[in-house]
Amino acid sequence: MPIIVELDVMLARRKMRSRELAERIGITEQNVSLLKSGKVKGIRFETLEQICAALECQPGDILVYQPPEEPKD
Repeated sequence: MPIIVELDVMLARRKMRSRELAERIGITEQNVSLLKSGKVKGIRFETLEQICAALECQPGDILVYQPPEEPKD
C-alpha cells in the first residue's frame, strides 16, 4: 500500500506509549495498535485530528505517501 503509517515513529519521538495515546484520544489500545501496524483501511478525520493534537504534530508526520515501485523488466 502506498500510504505508510508512521505513528510508532511519532510516539517514540514524543516518548509516549500507545496506552497513553489511546487514553488521551478515547480509543482502545488495540485500535492504536492496528493504526501503528497499518492494518486499517481508513481513519476518520476526527481521530486523526485528536492524534495530531495529542502528539503535537501534523498529519504528514504520521501518514507518508510512498509511490509503488514500477516493475523492472
